Order: sequence, then C-alpha cells, then structure tokens
Amino acid sequence: MQAVILAGGYGTRISEESGVRPKPMVEVGGKPILWHIMKIYAHHGITDFVVCCGYKGHLIKQYFADYFLHNADVTFRLDRNEMTVHRNRAEPWTVTLVDTGEETMTGGRLRRVRDYLDGNTFCLTYGDGVSDVNVRESIAYHRQQGALATLTAVRPPGRFGVFNLTEDSSLISNFTEKPEGGESPWINGGFFVLEPQVLDYIETDATVWEKGPLEQLAADNQLVAYRHTGFWQPMDTLRDRNLLEEMWAAGKAKWKVWNDQSATSHVASTSGHEHYVGQPPLLIK
Repeated sequence: MQAVILAGGYGTRISEESGVRPKPMVEVGGKPILWHIMKIYAHHGITDFVVCCGYKGHLIKQYFADYFLHNADVTFRLDRNEMTVHRNRAEPWTVTLVDTGEETMTGGRLRRVRDYLDGNTFCLTYGDGVSDVNVRESIAYHRQQGALATLTAVRPPGRFGVFNLTEDSSLISNFTEKPEGGESPWINGGFFVLEPQVLDYIETDATVWEKGPLEQLAADNQLVAYRHTGFWQPMDTLRDRNLLEEMWAAGKAKWKVWNDQSATSHVASTSGHEHYVGQPPLLIK
C-alpha cells in the first residue's frame, strides 16, 4: 500500500521556520517532521511514499538524495573513483517526490500524483501532523465500512486553560490547564484511507481537498470517520513545534510508535559508472 503525503504548502503560520525551508522539513529531534510521519506509516508496514512537493520542494528532494549517504559509514577511494559502504542505516523506503506546483491546492496536489499511484487503496495525510493512530486498524475499518474515503477523526488538543465562571461571581470554581479532547468537537485529523475513485472528485489544481471533494463524498454517503482518541498534534505554529521538541527531548513523544532499530547493514561498493542494487544514485566523479 502507498501513502501520499501533502508537503507543498507555504506554512505561513510557522514562518519563523518555513521562511527558509518547507514546513515538512522543520525538524523535531533533529529529524524533519516529514520523517516522523513516514516512520509512523513504516511502523504499520507502509514503506512506499508519494510526497507532493511544492514550496521549496527542492530541499525535500535534496534531503532524500543525500539520505543514504548521511545514514551510512563509507570509505572513499578518490584515486579509484570508488565508494565502499560499510554499514547502511537508511530505511528500506521507496520515496517518490513529485513537483505539484507552488500555488496548487491540497486537492489539486493529490490529483497531480495520480499517475504515480498503483490504482489500489492508499493512504493520505498532511505533512505537518503526528499521531499514535493505529494505521493498520484504520485501514481495516475502512475496508469494513465499504466507503470510498475514511478520515481519522480526532479531538483537537487543548491550547489554553479553561475554567467555569458564573455570571454573578468572579470566583473560578473549576480550572483545567490545556485540556485534551473532552467535549470538544471531532475534527479532521488527516490520516485518510482512500479508494482511487476519490480522484474523480477533484476537478482542477484549485480544488481544495477539504472543500468540494470531501463535502461531495459526504453527500454521496461515501465518507466515514475512524475515531482516534489517542495522541494527535499538528505543527501549525512555532509553539506547536516547540511543544513537540520538548516532548521528544523528554522521551515523551507519544507519536513515536516505532523501535529504534537500524536498517539492515550491508557491505557493497560503487565505482566508475556501475550501479549496484541497494546503492544510492550517487557516483563520485
């Protein structure tokens, strides 16, 4: 199964970071938030990714172009134009990076990657939100419901302290700092499971996925919700990013559902213009 990740927006609400890089490349714990999202999916067995690039998309491409080299121990023999890989810690992912345009809307981005999808059920999520959602379970739920689209419904995390205050008194009878969930409404948390037919609901690059397509799918009784009551956190603002960073540093990153295990190590070499299976598209020239 494939997972499509929307990673092309400007990220204007976190402009302190997105002014120099796309929001999905903003780091938490020394890794882009995009990497964290991919690790969540990989934990559930999905390792084939299609990333919808846009604003500063070349930085996402550069990150993955260098990823293998940055996660391997290597020896360079400059006189032989040779690189020997001693240990590779890179994940066994397939990552397709597609330039979907800087001004394209979310629906349009999905429409533009149609040719890179294999025609089967696929996942879709935003490149700026993490969760401990059980992706496997959401896929099973989607198939059980038989609809064209399933979204993960979450309750928004509390941002401010709330309290009870009566009209005739200034005395606060109950205070809760940053409540989570509670009686707040369910919202779209991303982590969709979709059938390829949903692409027919997208008309142009200007189509916003959350408007016309989802609204029409709902009207056609083809949109269902998988309720997730666990952790979910978007990275809309610098405050959100700092919160995620603090959780990671404290060892309390609830979205970290994967184990810290390196990818299988191997020894191989590339020299001249030869290209070996498992090696990066990189030759020392």
